[in-house]
Amino acid sequence: MKTIVIGIMPQEQIRQRVLAIAQGAYKPKASEPKIWFTSMKSLAEVLSDDNRALLRVITETQPASISALALATGRKASNLSRTLRTLSNYGIVDLKRESKHVRPVAMGTEFRILAAA
Repeated sequence: MKTIVIGIMPQEQIRQRVLAIAQGAYKPKASEPKIWFTSMKSLAEVLSDDNRALLRVITETQPASISALALATGRKASNLSRTLRTLSNYGIVDLKRESKHVRPVAMGTEFRILAAA
């Protein structure tokens, strides 16, 4: 499984970095984070023990739908859907729409975290 690189940096520095990239003044290296958080606290909320366990279940069972994942985890589909949407917004989970179902796919289960001092 792919290792996802995550960066932690103040919001203003993230904004400056994004603007520099958009203006062509800075080209990020392939090894640099693509997912950014403004604090360790916000990262800890998204990558909680429960959410990392959920990523492992997704990887191991490869559920065909959110309903199938709900059965595998014992969680309610509505709660699971909200969690998956958050993980999807950060690029940690891909929600693939297939006919009448949405299939969750974990983009990684290992993380490398880089924090700016």
